[in-house]
Amino acid sequence: MSTVWDKKDLLGLENLSKDEIGLILATAESFKEVSSREIKKVPALRGRTVVNLFYEPSTRTRVSFEVAAKRLSADVINIATETSSVKKGETLIDTGKNIQALKADIIVMRHNYSGAAAMLARALEISVVNAGDGWHEHPTQALLDIFTLKEKLGRIQGLNVAIVGDIAHSRVARSNIWGLTKLGAKVTVCAPPMLIPVAIEEMGVNVSHDIDDVLKDADAVNVLRMQFERDGGQAFPEQLEYFKNFGITKERLSKLKKDIIIMHPGPLNRGIEISSEVADGKHSVILEQVTNGIAVRMAVLFLVAQGQDKSKKYETAD
Repeated sequence: MSTVWDKKDLLGLENLSKDEIGLILATAESFKEVSSREIKKVPALRGRTVVNLFYEPSTRTRVSFEVAAKRLSADVINIATETSSVKKGETLIDTGKNIQALKADIIVMRHNYSGAAAMLARALEISVVNAGDGWHEHPTQALLDIFTLKEKLGRIQGLNVAIVGDIAHSRVARSNIWGLTKLGAKVTVCAPPMLIPVAIEEMGVNVSHDIDDVLKDADAVNVLRMQFERDGGQAFPEQLEYFKNFGITKERLSKLKKDIIIMHPGPLNRGIEISSEVADGKHSVILEQVTNGIAVRMAVLFLVAQGQDKSKKYETAD
């Protein structure tokens, strides 16, 4: 693979090529070894500053980016918007430009509005990494999911991957669909009809409302959290009914003839979308996903920094 990364931002997987996704995964594989060292650091981003700007709550993603940046020897600043000038009415663009004026190099941003990361990236010369924007995309989560699948099964091409749960509100589902289909996986989304977006088949996936039928052919299942906070409870099925009809349980898995990989982006709603026996059982790679997230985010931060450097050289040449 001869792809050279020349993008200063990572905003989603929809606009990345198969080779660009492959480059991120290959770079992540090279960085994963760092976390097994006694001194878990490399100087790849020494002297750079990464700012975590999160407009929504986060544990795994924010901490994972912080750990990744520090393992690359970058300086890290965390901004909690509830205690920042955002509360005084400062716009997203003004916040970003002030961070840029402070000579930061990369902003990792989570925002509740779809397209916010792209809007900020267009306004700034420094790099923007999308850590989740509304219902749009969550590219690094999908990349770590795909990285974990490839690590466990040795390939992505030809795999049958089921994405089960709240598809309608899931940026994780959208990024996974773009990434998996570009790498040659067969993707089926499974949920009650009210949780399946209109025309999602146009993204190259199959749609099913029968979880048991989907599981019998699946190599891996990515179980999504039911995002009750995004809907106000208006369109969601009753929780116990959902768990009965779509929950991933030990009983469901025991009917399968082959081993199956169970994934979840977190946080878990135990007893709603997945049972504790499955989440903590032999099929689960949930904690491995968390571990792999560090390597993937190291790769992304490293690559966008390279892309930013290339952009500056092009501007100078002009």
